[in-house]
Amino acid sequence: MTNDRAKAYADAGVNIAAGNALVDKIKQIVANTQTRGVVSEIGGFGALFKPDLASIKEPFLVSSTDGVGTKLKIAFASKKHDTVGIDLVAMSANDVLVQGALPLFFLDYFATGKLDIDTAETVIKGIAEGCKRAGCALLGGETAEMPDMYREGEYDLAGFCVGMVDNTRLIDGSSIRVGDAILGIASSGLHSNGYSLVRKILDQSGLSLTDTFPGTDKSVSEVLLTPTHIYVEPIRHLLRDMSIKGMAHITGGGFYDNVPRILPERVEATITFKTWDIPPVFHWLKEQGNLSWQEMLQIFNCGIGYMIVLPEEEAEEAISRISVFDLHTWQIGKIERRRGDEQLIMTM
Repeated sequence: MTNDRAKAYADAGVNIAAGNALVDKIKQIVANTQTRGVVSEIGGFGALFKPDLASIKEPFLVSSTDGVGTKLKIAFASKKHDTVGIDLVAMSANDVLVQGALPLFFLDYFATGKLDIDTAETVIKGIAEGCKRAGCALLGGETAEMPDMYREGEYDLAGFCVGMVDNTRLIDGSSIRVGDAILGIASSGLHSNGYSLVRKILDQSGLSLTDTFPGTDKSVSEVLLTPTHIYVEPIRHLLRDMSIKGMAHITGGGFYDNVPRILPERVEATITFKTWDIPPVFHWLKEQGNLSWQEMLQIFNCGIGYMIVLPEEEAEEAISRISVFDLHTWQIGKIERRRGDEQLIMTM
């Protein structure tokens, strides 16, 4: 009888049984990300979460939503789907972290034309891994099978993260002062931005995804699919007792669009270019795309995935603490009095 009930929808291209089978397969994957606040199990209409407010006087919820963008095209072509879920979590978890909020839970949306259970399970395993790295629960999600909306073998992803911070510990950049230091934490590579340009340059270069990427011992596919680094753990460590005044997640818009977002009107950020290590992928893109470094810094993270502004006297200790997490960190600039229209001055 169940098959008869689902026949009309199946004839239209939607496999209800496959969707139910996927839910059964991922229940344990999702359960492995549970934190103390999780109340409900996967499968309900809404997901329940009870935050621990014992040590928080005035809780603020901070939310963010994002996707993975056309990096997914590289995953489709490579038939490699195990890392894009980490990217999905990273893009939103790193964003809520900027304001000092620690991620509580994450929700995902997976949409495809025809559901491939194995591919979807692999993607969701990546999302679960991202949630573990961010210290949050994969609280729920949605899988949508929509015939004719996507090419065969393709899908799209969206993610939604909610974090919490006490109002007294909210970081909004308002306390940034002249003389403060700017630290840059290394990215893992391209992260999840600029892939429309990356794919164009790759097509023009003649390189295939299985070729060795110039300057590395990895394939093109491996380099381009390196997952976005999630900065929650090292930043959580600093937030306990260091005077972080501002943070920036370097995503779409690169340095020039993201850094000014956290600065008070009266100051500017002066960053000294190449005070950090720039991975080979960025040098290759610049050369192959005939781009200037100014263009590169407008589009890509160029090796810096996350920035911190804090008092100069705390910079050395912060760098030392972050190194415990196997992350390179450099003092890349300082805060100065604003002298003109631009709030980011890149000295080349």
